Amino acid sequence: MVPGLGHGRRNKNSSVGDCSSILSTNGSSQGFSFFEFDVASSAINNNDVSPSSPFRNYPWPPQPQVNRDCQDKDEDYWNNDDDQCKSPNVLMGSLIREEGHICSLATSGDLLYTGSDGKKIRVWKNRKEISGFRWNTGFVKAILISEDRIFTGHQDGKIRLWKLSSENPCIHKRVGTLPKFKDHVKSSMKPIKRNRSMVWLKKVDAISCLSLSEDKTLLYSASRGKSFKVWRISDSKCLETVAGHRDAVNSIVSGFDGLVFTGSEDGSIKVWRREMMGKGTKHFYSQTLLKQESAITTLAVNPEATVIYGGSSEGLVNFWERKMNLSHGGVLRGHTSAVLCLITAGSLVFSGSEDTGICVWRRLGRDHICLSLLSGHTGPVKCLAAEKDDTSQETTWILYSGSLDKSVKLWRVSENAPPVAWNGCANAMPISLPPARSSDCSRRKHTRY
Repeated sequence: MVPGLGHGRRNKNSSVGDCSSILSTNGSSQGFSFFEFDVASSAINNNDVSPSSPFRNYPWPPQPQVNRDCQDKDEDYWNNDDDQCKSPNVLMGSLIREEGHICSLATSGDLLYTGSDGKKIRVWKNRKEISGFRWNTGFVKAILISEDRIFTGHQDGKIRLWKLSSENPCIHKRVGTLPKFKDHVKSSMKPIKRNRSMVWLKKVDAISCLSLSEDKTLLYSASRGKSFKVWRISDSKCLETVAGHRDAVNSIVSGFDGLVFTGSEDGSIKVWRREMMGKGTKHFYSQTLLKQESAITTLAVNPEATVIYGGSSEGLVNFWERKMNLSHGGVLRGHTSAVLCLITAGSLVFSGSEDTGICVWRRLGRDHICLSLLSGHTGPVKCLAAEKDDTSQETTWILYSGSLDKSVKLWRVSENAPPVAWNGCANAMPISLPPARSSDCSRRKHTRY
């Protein structure tokens, strides 16, 4: 089950909520375009989806099919409009595969890695698929890249490590699995009598997310098992298992100053302080940033600005700023359903939602303004990734968005774009709200804006 799905589903025929909203670009070529797509009326073919996938019976329609009779089957289906690609702030194209819902994305240089519930990871370069690798058990929940190593987190509770082949850069070889088999067996041994032990089969919890420490020496993995693990990358050893939540840990990010943040289905965001102890490491509970009724679905950190963002199943993004201490900076309200993914890039913050939209926010001092609402997906936006656009003279980012409609979309987004002009329903207008007063927080456990 995807965290937050089922918390207030929106009308998919409306661009924002229940209002007939329109985005205006004020006649400027710098403005964002608001796209409407003709969606195929047929439902998702569940025969193309893994039987173990939690998305198997989801109702969102896929992207329109491409006529395969006119194309080679090994060719990628990247559709783009030449006129749109010339504009600095547009949807540049859609990468469509019918193998499964897109669950994870990662970029490394000019390479894009996409993971789906079809259990295959595809590698793209210049909008062309150049390679791919798969594992037979457990679809891909998370992809993390560190230099020449690729970490993938799977539904079967395993983390797999891959490297590029030295003979052929298009071939990825699996070089390790976490936990190691012997460590898994050792942790399963339970004493039953004096000097006797038995192997007990333990329930394996799906990996929900992966994150690297600031110095890239530690790997963090969170799971549905209410805890997170700390791995030393050099020898693939599990240094620590930290249990600190009452429900599944949906997101974990390594932040700044040795801090680690976790967001959980129990509605809390907790801060952990990392301390080195000999050759190992120890994480100590520091504070709880938020405690509410709705689930925390995703976290993101801007390390340069020392800001932590947390998305929730009610469609809000809270953020905290680090001065002397972490203090609540406010709330970004731009979605009508659960926020499923968050990333930061430069001064920009991107949030993807169950409502099929992507909000683009720019941080200005201690405030945020909404630059755009990107529309085009026909299913919830499950994952985001961004890379710097080196071909542009201004500060521009290439944004990739993966969705449960089985497509990946490519956007060009400028930090210098003007704020969006809102002509729709005022109640649905994206807005940055100041932090609630302490007296308000003390009177009620959970606030809806």
